[in-house]
Amino acid sequence: MQDKHEWRKKEKALYLPKNKPEVINIPEFKFITIEGEGSPADSVFSDYIGALYSLAYTIKMMPKKMDTQPKGYFDFTVYPLEGVWDINDKAKANFKGRINKEDLVYKLMIRQPDFVSENYYSEMLEVAKEKKKNPLLEQINFERLSEGRCVQMLHLGPFEDLTASFEIMEDFAKSEGVVRLSKMHREIYLSDPRKVAPEKLKTVLRFQAN
Repeated sequence: MQDKHEWRKKEKALYLPKNKPEVINIPEFKFITIEGEGSPADSVFSDYIGALYSLAYTIKMMPKKMDTQPKGYFDFTVYPLEGVWDINDKAKANFKGRINKEDLVYKLMIRQPDFVSENYYSEMLEVAKEKKKNPLLEQINFERLSEGRCVQMLHLGPFEDLTASFEIMEDFAKSEGVVRLSKMHREIYLSDPRKVAPEKLKTVLRFQAN
């Protein structure tokens, strides 16, 4: 039997970088995703996360109860929550150096193992809907996403201090002769803010560069 896939142990380069910038190439992966707009303090933000995790754990647990498992199946630890962040077009047109949280647009996602096909995702989505009547499940999509060349860094501390880490990353990018492609960026949440003190939060930061 294949060992359980632990992303913290087997994919350290992607999920456990050092707290200093580096250039990395990110290949294509499969994700379940949901999109929203507004402040992460809004209640719907937590609802989106709950819908994603309900499907993610259905995908993980159901093969253990099925007579026939998906081709290539292996047990795994559910991947961490990720978010790709930007601001809406109106905010971009009137940008004056400061972001209003209500202007944020985001795509939240959880990576899926290679054995998860679009058909298997669709099957598990129906199972999740039967288990929990959550209308937000209807908004979840299955996508293949590739980031390509990125600058990444582990941020230690509260989300309010992310700007300082991004400044370090941008200075590093200039020193390496690479250019940040846009203000859009990715955050990978290694800590649960409900259980971890703000100063101990760990978040992987990435932005695309050429």
